[in-house]
Amino acid sequence: MKIDEDLGLDREDAFQTDDEENRAERVCCHVEDDTESDFTFPSRNSSNNCIGANNSKWPQSYRKSMDMLKGTTPQSLSFLKRSGATGSMGSSSCNNDESSLGTPLIFDTILDEEVHTPILLTSEQSVSVNGSIPSEKQCSFTQALINGINVLSGIGLLTTPYAVKEGGWLSLTLLIIFGIIACYTGVLLKRCLESSPGLQTYPDIGQAAFGVAGRLMISVILYAELYAACVEYVIMMSDNLSMIFPTTNIHFAEIYLDAPQVFAIIGTLIILPTVWLRDLSLLSYISVGGVGASILMVLCLLWVGVDQVGFHRGGTAVNLANLPISVGIYSFCYAGHSVFPNIYSSMREPSLFPFVLIGSFMFCWTVCTGVAISGFLIFGDSVESQFTLNMPMKFLASKIAVCTVVIITVSKYALTLTPIALSLEELVSSTWFRSYGVSILIRTALVISTLVVAMTVPFFAFVMALAGSLLAMLITIIFPCACYLSILGDRLNKLQITACICIAVLGLVIACLGTYSSIIRIVGRLD
Repeated sequence: MKIDEDLGLDREDAFQTDDEENRAERVCCHVEDDTESDFTFPSRNSSNNCIGANNSKWPQSYRKSMDMLKGTTPQSLSFLKRSGATGSMGSSSCNNDESSLGTPLIFDTILDEEVHTPILLTSEQSVSVNGSIPSEKQCSFTQALINGINVLSGIGLLTTPYAVKEGGWLSLTLLIIFGIIACYTGVLLKRCLESSPGLQTYPDIGQAAFGVAGRLMISVILYAELYAACVEYVIMMSDNLSMIFPTTNIHFAEIYLDAPQVFAIIGTLIILPTVWLRDLSLLSYISVGGVGASILMVLCLLWVGVDQVGFHRGGTAVNLANLPISVGIYSFCYAGHSVFPNIYSSMREPSLFPFVLIGSFMFCWTVCTGVAISGFLIFGDSVESQFTLNMPMKFLASKIAVCTVVIITVSKYALTLTPIALSLEELVSSTWFRSYGVSILIRTALVISTLVVAMTVPFFAFVMALAGSLLAMLITIIFPCACYLSILGDRLNKLQITACICIAVLGLVIACLGTYSSIIRIVGRLD
């Protein structure tokens, strides 16, 4: 397709809403055979370049919602409203959309910078794989690095001492090995994105590699990983709040709720209104403190160890029987690949993206290893699934660590759940989709479901090991290699092909062992 010479705005400054993407996609699918396209898939998947807007483009909201996990422009705080232009809940209409898909987490621009007026694509305009014009690239290297570190600074940090208890000291070697492999697969995603300018997100890569089925499969697994993280947030909040108020309980008629169950319900009621928010800018600013929160919790742990409890030798060299649990936990620590393509697409200098990955993974490995060693030396074999549960509440450092965990949980829950909610809202028919009540119902149902799962399976470490083995291993290790081989296989040498196959097979074996071990441990606890 050729760009219309009469366009008043430069192509790079334009952006679209989901409704405009549908129009652009219909244009793409009906274009003449002899028309040239600026953005195309690799030739091996040309049959999947243009697909129906109603089914195969799901999820259209992926990029915008995932960008919230790494940063957002400041907007007014408001609850969900009906969007007349697009009919989508939780996204602005084409006449008042103030967000930019490529907005970095740390800003160089003035906060009230004027946003260009969006335009509709005509039949002459060029479109990308997801039906949108590529967003303006604003992220500097430093901003991208902070975004990458913030993505990896997750709740897995709390469980690394427990992973040492399960797998032994030598299991820490797997932490660095998986860090290297995850960093390499992140580079593979970058190469997939570079194969065509139209590829911008992880689902785009899946579609380029395996067609519509690949896009749907990767999207579902990505959302399942986010859902598992939300369940973990509920468990984490209930466990830590019950440490502060351990005697809390409710006994009504024949119903008895202990402290963790009571605070799981209270915590859910607290975070429920944040899920109804249409603009999550305020929460995203709080969640950017994930890096600072990780450092603060490390300092609190060391404070308790040095000044109060002390360090003690102990532990085994390796425990092969429980090693798969440790592997699953370590895998969860490196689960950031769902956002990495968004960070790459927002960089001013994409060639520096490998250095962003190296810096992010080095920080993550350093902090996780330090916490794993320190936490196990301090608490030994009595270490809990979250090291904050071992910290005596009589110490100020313990109170600070627990409060930090709760604050980060409240701020990140809505950001993590929103991509799932938006994707489900896309599946609702247009008439119902425009209903404010239906959107609230979907989001409330999702929150309640995470509460039910968390109260049914309140085993933080084992749920994390299961999510890490089954979901994170697929997203972080297996799919990047498979997509890379599918998209660029004919350009690779034998060494590259062999390396990708070996990594994928290793990831598959570990995923099977870790998933089996985690399920067995969960079932054993339930009995």
